[in-house]
Amino acid sequence: MLSYNLFPELYRVPFPPPEKFSFTFIDLFAGIGGFRIPLQESGGRCVFSSEFNTHAQYVYEENYGEMPFGDITKIPMDYIPEHDVLTAGFPCQPFSISGKMKGFEDTRGTLIYNVFKIIEAKQPKVVFLENVKHLVYHDGGKTFKTIIEGLEGLGYICSCKVLNASDFGVPQNRERIIIIGNKDKKFDFSKLTPLPRKVIKDILDPPGSAFEYLKEPYTILDDCKMQPSGLMFAGYRNKAIRKAGVRPGTENLSRVHKQPNRIYHINGVHPALPSQETSGRFWIYDGVSVRKLTINECYRLMGFPDDFIKDKSMSEEYRQIGNSVCIPMIKEIIEQIKKQLL
Repeated sequence: MLSYNLFPELYRVPFPPPEKFSFTFIDLFAGIGGFRIPLQESGGRCVFSSEFNTHAQYVYEENYGEMPFGDITKIPMDYIPEHDVLTAGFPCQPFSISGKMKGFEDTRGTLIYNVFKIIEAKQPKVVFLENVKHLVYHDGGKTFKTIIEGLEGLGYICSCKVLNASDFGVPQNRERIIIIGNKDKKFDFSKLTPLPRKVIKDILDPPGSAFEYLKEPYTILDDCKMQPSGLMFAGYRNKAIRKAGVRPGTENLSRVHKQPNRIYHINGVHPALPSQETSGRFWIYDGVSVRKLTINECYRLMGFPDDFIKDKSMSEEYRQIGNSVCIPMIKEIIEQIKKQLL
């Protein structure tokens, strides 16, 4: 296949590598490039990428002009160049509430050890890892402790913090653990600058767009209250509710309804987009009617630009965006990494 680096005049892509750069990075478990866009915007040049899923690989190539290498367990170490920053949103399903939470029992959970091998061989200045919040608590904290001890054993001083995407300019309540490692000093998360919180209505498609309205029975609550998280549970599809631990008369609580049955008000933020919801059953209420979020709106919830080229399969689009990272949050972190550690 054509490569932008070899044939830039023939290979037009929306997000080409910068001609001038101040640091290099590698993009592991790259997905559709949620790390790559903000790191390039901050002056980084990607020198290697790896992604196992073939659908995501092709989307990555369409946007960046580079086909990522595949299975990280089979990449010869000498294929990976020296680099300043290693980024990895390593598979989160083994540690996610949405997944089975098997951790290292799931083979995807052990892929972090392949990351350790690359770190040991290439000694990047900065290690930048992202995962679901529940990683911190998985197996009573043992899993997280193992990862931190692994990085420390490689000579890195680690700093970690749970951050919420809604604090960085996107209307999504998406909490993620961020781990930053450096050989010389500890990263200071307190220097991150939050952005004003947006709400769902700030990222919606214009009136008259092709919307899919909910045509089956549903219930809208009389009183939609803003939660501390910014979520506004507005109602629910009239489907069976959860049974375990649910008391009668609690239909006004979002937790008794399965995620695809919940309806959220556009004056609040949206819950985290899961990768498992490939039908896009994300319902919003505008005060008059209930409809699905469009696929473009889902990508804006992650901070992706509108000119990003998506997969041709709708189910893959939903899976890929649910697996990605919040671009504005990553952008603020890399800006501080540059100031503090590079």
